[in-house]
Amino acid sequence: MNNILVRTLSGAVFISLILVPLFLENPVYTVGILFLFTTLGIAEYGKLVQHANSITINWQLNTVFSLLISSLYILKLYAYAPWAYEVIFCLVFIWCSTELWRKKEQPLINIGISLFGFVYVCMPLLLAISIHLTDQHSFPLLAGMFLLIWTNDTFAFLSGKFFGKTKLFERISPKKTWEGTIGGILFTLLMAFALSTLFDPERQLFWIVSVLFIVPAAIYGDLLESLFKRSLGVKDSGNIMPGHGGILDRFDASFFAIPFFVMWHQLYVYLN
Repeated sequence: MNNILVRTLSGAVFISLILVPLFLENPVYTVGILFLFTTLGIAEYGKLVQHANSITINWQLNTVFSLLISSLYILKLYAYAPWAYEVIFCLVFIWCSTELWRKKEQPLINIGISLFGFVYVCMPLLLAISIHLTDQHSFPLLAGMFLLIWTNDTFAFLSGKFFGKTKLFERISPKKTWEGTIGGILFTLLMAFALSTLFDPERQLFWIVSVLFIVPAAIYGDLLESLFKRSLGVKDSGNIMPGHGGILDRFDASFFAIPFFVMWHQLYVYLN
């Protein structure tokens, strides 16, 4: 019971940190909280991959370069740095060239793992910042997206716990089941119908179809992080969130779902 209470309280704080800024008039609060999670996530990623014997990255250096590039991208979004993309390209090559002085046995692997961390952790959250800064709707796009992701995550877990029998991907995640997956999809569809009816009736079709993009992507994102942890021999990516593990554990579905949701939103705008 204590573990359930801790998990519930920790989850409530996390959800509040994400949702409350989205409804504030000034988007700088959302940018700030997502940048904070970017910082914590990329640092956690660096510490996590050091569990692999063949990897000898400098997670502090990678964090610095990732945040410099992320900062330039955000400044570009605010139109403060029209030359940001050119500098970003230069920073990427400087980042790679640091292996010349580190004298490690597997420089190519180190570079690949380091750059993948930026792609996996930073780029989805930067994409979320980008779509929020251009969102003109009274009901924020990111609020609906996160609610659908969390609904799927929660009810897939509960459905699997009470009804799960048929394994979904036992080699990677033994606890996930098809029954849980189906339960997550059904409840997420209900959530899409409810939130669109209550808050965004003009885009009800958009939100219902969004489920078809968000749920599969969220499932694959969850499985992908499970694959990473299994290959590294760790249970959780970190311990910053009591009852939930680390930042990567909490955002695993979101990292994968954000690009697909943004792609669907751009397609929807184009078609309408």
